[in-house]
Amino acid sequence: MFCSRCGLELPSGVVSCGRCGESVQRGTVPVVHGDAISPRSRLVMLLLCLLVGVPGVHRFYAGRIWTGFLWLFTLSLLGLGYLYDLIMILLGEFKDGEGRRIVRWE
Repeated sequence: MFCSRCGLELPSGVVSCGRCGESVQRGTVPVVHGDAISPRSRLVMLLLCLLVGVPGVHRFYAGRIWTGFLWLFTLSLLGLGYLYDLIMILLGEFKDGEGRRIVRWE
């Protein structure tokens, strides 16, 4: 989980951020600098992209079904989409089907 004010990664069970003092609300979507964080794993995304990225399996995992089928039928836009996705995953900027960034490595 991340602090909604300063972006510090917080261990589970804390009540407030140690850096800025922001209270942690239970049951809310964690936020970093205004972007919601996806519960999906960035490590799983990276492995799926590396192993079966050209047919777009990582996009199905991320909940981006329509573009998953597009990647499947066009072989990841002839490989260009695969390279783009790989870079975006490594930078932590890849978003899931609901527009939340996939940044957690767990």
